[in-house]
Amino acid sequence: ECRTVPARGLIEMQVRRIRETPRVTLPYTDNQWLDIEALGHRVDERLRASDVRLTMGGEPTFVSIDDMDGAEWTNEAVGPTKRRYAEDLLRRLSRRFAPGGLMHFGQGKWYPGEQLPRWAFAVYWRKDGKPLWNDESLIDKEAPEKAANIETAECFARQLCGQMGLPHSSAIAAYEDPAHFALAEQKLPLGVDIHDNKLEDEAERSRLIKAFDRGLGVPAGFVIPVQCWQTRDGGRRWVTEAWRMRRDNLYLIPGDSPVGFRLPLGGLPYVSAVNYPHVQPRDPLSNHEPLPERAMLLAKRQTATLMPPEFGPMATADEISGSVRTAMAIEPRDGHLCIFMPPLQDAEDYVALAAAIEESARASGTAVRLEGYEPPHDPRINVIKVTPDPGVIEVNIHAAQAWDEAVDVTTALYEEARLSRLGTEKFMLDGRHSGTGGGNHIVLGGATAADSPFLRRPDLLASIITYWQHHPALSFLFSGMFIGPTSQAPRVDEARHEQLYELEIAMAQVPSPGAEPVASWLVDRIFRNLLIDVTGNTHRAEICIDKLYSPDGPTGRLGLVEFRSFEMPPHARMSLAQQLLLRALIAMFWEQPYRHPLVRWGTDLHDRFMLPHFVWADLKTVIDDLNAAGFAFEVGGFSIEPFSVPHDAYEPVGFVISTPASRIGVVTDMGVATGVIRSRLAECRVIVVEANHDEGMLMDAERPWALKQRIR
Repeated sequence: ECRTVPARGLIEMQVRRIRETPRVTLPYTDNQWLDIEALGHRVDERLRASDVRLTMGGEPTFVSIDDMDGAEWTNEAVGPTKRRYAEDLLRRLSRRFAPGGLMHFGQGKWYPGEQLPRWAFAVYWRKDGKPLWNDESLIDKEAPEKAANIETAECFARQLCGQMGLPHSSAIAAYEDPAHFALAEQKLPLGVDIHDNKLEDEAERSRLIKAFDRGLGVPAGFVIPVQCWQTRDGGRRWVTEAWRMRRDNLYLIPGDSPVGFRLPLGGLPYVSAVNYPHVQPRDPLSNHEPLPERAMLLAKRQTATLMPPEFGPMATADEISGSVRTAMAIEPRDGHLCIFMPPLQDAEDYVALAAAIEESARASGTAVRLEGYEPPHDPRINVIKVTPDPGVIEVNIHAAQAWDEAVDVTTALYEEARLSRLGTEKFMLDGRHSGTGGGNHIVLGGATAADSPFLRRPDLLASIITYWQHHPALSFLFSGMFIGPTSQAPRVDEARHEQLYELEIAMAQVPSPGAEPVASWLVDRIFRNLLIDVTGNTHRAEICIDKLYSPDGPTGRLGLVEFRSFEMPPHARMSLAQQLLLRALIAMFWEQPYRHPLVRWGTDLHDRFMLPHFVWADLKTVIDDLNAAGFAFEVGGFSIEPFSVPHDAYEPVGFVISTPASRIGVVTDMGVATGVIRSRLAECRVIVVEANHDEGMLMDAERPWALKQRIR
């Protein structure tokens, strides 16, 4: 638009957008988003009314905004800058969601073909808002301000023993094994120096150089054998043991992992399998009292006399002994003072140990990094994890219990990622837009395993599996570039052909609502060997139940179901719309289970649903089902929203027909204008109301007198 102002001799220009089309930076108009939020609240009302207790988390992925073509942002899991990006994002998320949170910089997954395990960052915080860690400055940054050395580690170990109520002599110096490195040196060719050893294995070259530069006579770190036992006086206390080895010193198993993973436990005195002090994590279904203050947890564990079990080795008068087979370690590495956390049975023990570490860090003025074992799963503690995956950084976000909380969490995550220079989109060679390639898996469950709707109502899981199998659009529309049997989220009917017959047999074992409940582990066993990919891998299935209720271990008994066929959306509101779709389907199946025979798609599955027309048509049938259940979803900017009206009929309804340009209300057979009707018609530009009431015609009609009186 251009116009001239004659009096001033100026030309004013103005640019206006004539038409607002959806794009990745603005997928919905403000009015559309208000409608989505209102629908989210209505879904929440139905979920609360039915006591579903649904929670929703996810695993969104991000890529670097500044280096989309680097190997670590295309196909490699780790790289030179990912740790820096991940730490910055972790600290931002900690300040946003977890003030007083405990940061953990541990070891992640180790996949075949990768020389070393990946790293994994996490922040833990209490749901009651009380701190797990008070001073963030005592958590060392990725680039340490002051490099730690072995003297720093020794002083810290003594300070920590005092905080835990252990003798200072409990800290044992740990050395690299000179025999191993002497042999490695002897294998080098003549005339080749340690620092120029020409070994093909890069990790082995670095290992040799690091060991000889430090000196084999200098400790690599310090080890404190420790476990938390239930003592005879009824309280939990730290217990240590004076470890004695066949060789005079404690020599570590050669490797690159932290000291705590390389302890020579096989060289300790023999303990029978019956008497071995195994660490058994707490059952996720057990009851949990409110988590005490961390200072109270620390004080209860630090001042008791150490009590070895009766089966332990004989102790002298001045020796602390017992069969302790776990330990924490203090190790200077890459300039950081790394504190290796031992495996612990209970999150309360972990909180107490973290409190002792922070007090030691404050007293010594040393920033530390916690690594090793993570806290045992506990419903009283939330967690966010930031981990590397091929080409992306993955964030395991904490679960939200309500729609508003999901909106806040998802929006904040996208914002903080952007501030960390992490984005949600890539571009192909021809300029086409694509997602990150890492997925945006959505995880559904309950606040605790006992609250999980899938364990309380196994028919809900059966309904989801059947409905997804009936509607390929839910598998293909939101996925990325790769779909099918070898993708990251293959459908249940993309594996073995006979699998559908076996799945129908399994479905028949699922009880209907109101029937006698089955054991939680049976729910897992019914589906575990059917929800798989072509190789039998349960983790890569479209609907993954790895963490539903596997009896193999406590980390698999969390009541969670993961939906893996979702690619990373470029905008937070697009992600939220997908989450809302799942929430509405859960609400619909909770009220009305979906139990039908499975469809034998055969070759039609890929012949038809690789074409956009059939996927879009299938999605419309899903939306029609949701609309019939009372959830006003729309496709392509056109929606029909039903609402109830008072009339002597079975479920009488009116409708609001909406387009981006207008809203039309249609009401027939309305006895009285209720508050619901007025609210639905308030913003309609056109209202169609049935007006055919005539008292004379009514009284002349051949109807029973009682009916005439009621109509009047």
